[in-house]
Formats: sequence, structure tokens, C-alpha cells
Amino acid sequence: MMNRRSFHLRLAAAGAAAACGSWRVANAQDPWPSRPIKLVLSQPAGSGPDAIARMLSDGLAQSIGQPFVIDNKPGGQNVIGAQAVKQSPPDGYTFYFATTAALVTNSYLFKTLPYDPLKDFAPVAFVANSPFALLVGAESPIKTVQDLVARSKADPGKLSLANEGPRTFGGMIARLFNARAKAGANLVAYSSIATGVQDLIGGQVDALVADVASTGQLVKQGRMRMLAVTSPKRIAGWDNVPALAETLPGFDMVGWLAVVAPAGTPAPIVARMNAGINGMLEKPALAEKMLAVGPIAAPPQTPQQFDAFLRAEHQRLGQIAVEIGLLPE
Repeated sequence: MMNRRSFHLRLAAAGAAAACGSWRVANAQDPWPSRPIKLVLSQPAGSGPDAIARMLSDGLAQSIGQPFVIDNKPGGQNVIGAQAVKQSPPDGYTFYFATTAALVTNSYLFKTLPYDPLKDFAPVAFVANSPFALLVGAESPIKTVQDLVARSKADPGKLSLANEGPRTFGGMIARLFNARAKAGANLVAYSSIATGVQDLIGGQVDALVADVASTGQLVKQGRMRMLAVTSPKRIAGWDNVPALAETLPGFDMVGWLAVVAPAGTPAPIVARMNAGINGMLEKPALAEKMLAVGPIAAPPQTPQQFDAFLRAEHQRLGQIAVEIGLLPE
């Protein structure tokens, strides 16, 4: 016959066994990652960001232990790709390889967005700075930024400065250049920077604002000439090209590339991805490959540091949008 003490001991043991069984069930799922991971881009295959994402994903596949699938979703000025990631489950199997436009400037260019850059994504890692440049054709008589400004002032509205349109990061750079240089350039918007590049080479436009990743190889081939980069200082790999800030003090408009996840993605997964990306960025071989394309590998940042940077960029670029009179539409 079971006494009361024995009964309670058995009851406690049964409870512990049940709890243990619950723990086993709860942890019976395969550990992350157990299948391929998707990396969404808002740019087409073959673009500068696409090239960097593929470099990064090759190394991450080895360190994380699963292949990374690049999912290009261009269009809608980054909205299509960003919205797709926002709507994805926060399970660690979808990440967004994002640009400055997607995570910051779209907030100041559009009255409504189907996503909130600061609320709908979890910061994972800062990847690279992606400087832009002011370019002219290889045979252009314009040799310096000063030449460009003087010519634009001499006949306001005649000199054409191609860009991706006012509601893009490159378009903001073109407007800021016009405002701070007090230039009179005619800003010609293109729906595709590739078309603008071809028109510059063909002589249909006088100058162009575009990212170094999209134009660097053409400059090296002698098909166009770089007058200045839009970073506050000269950049590695282009040491002979002045910074625009050397002519316009304080000019600082550098795009960047980063990885974010859907909001709610578990912190341990974010931390592991951050460690994997930072480990890749510390490898000189990857930094050299990235620099050959254009972007400059960034020093490692924690998710918290990247979050602070992101919020600071919102404030800084929001003020620039006001300065150039770019109202959201």
C-alpha cells in the first residue's frame, strides 16, 4: 500500500518526466539552419549590389552550413523587395540585402510606404559603403568639378546632368550638388542608370551621377571619366580622384549595403548571421574582390551598432531632403 510520501514522490517524478517530455517535443525541431536561406535583393542580377551579395553568400554558405539563394526582386524603387521581406516569416530563412534608399531615403521621398524601415526589419549587419561619383564622357572637355560648375553657371539649364530620378539616392545627390554648387545643371532623370551610362558614353548627356559599382569598370576601360567621388574623403582604389568635398566642403553622400531580417527574427539567429558576415568582411580577399567592383568593405559592427547608425542616417538624410526641397509624394 502506497503511503502519502511515496505518492507525492511519484507524482513529482511524473511531473518532471512530463516536463522533460515537453522540453524534448519543443526542441525536436531541426536546429537553424536546416534548409537553404534566401537573400532578397531589390536590384537585378548583374548589378553592383547583386555582385556583392553573391560574393558574401558564397562564404556565408560555408560558415553557416547551408546554401544561400539570391532572390532578385527589382522594381518599385526598392519597394517590391522590401515588402516581400517584411511579409516573410521571421524564422531566419529570409534576409534582405538592402540599400540606403530602401532603409532610409524612401521614408522621405514617398508619403506612404508599404513598410516601415525602422519597425519592420531587424538590423543584422552593415556590409559596405557604396560611394557614388560625378562622371563625364571620355572625350568631354570638362576635366574638373570646377569646369562642370563654371559651364553650368555660364548657361543655366543647358548642361545636362543625368541621374536615376529625384526619388532615388543618386537623384538626391544630383539635386544636392546643384544646390550647394549653385549650379544650373539640367537634371535629366532615367528610369535605368544603365541607359544613362550609355547616353553619357554616346554624348547625349554631359555628365552623370551614378554609383562606382555600376561605372567603375567603364572608367577603367577609358569609356568615361570620373571627376569626383561623393564621399567626404578620397576612397581606396581611386586615390587619384578627388572627393567632391574638396570643392564643396561638407559634401557627404555615400550609399551603403546592409543585411536586415524580418522584425521578430530570433536574436540568436541574428547574432549568428552577424558573426558570419563580420567574419567574411575581415577577410582581405573578399575586401579586395568587393573593391574591384566598387563598394568598400565596412569594419565589423554589432546589430546594435548598425541600428544606431541606421537611426542617425535617418536624421541626417532627412535634413538633406528638406535642404534640397524634396517633398514626399
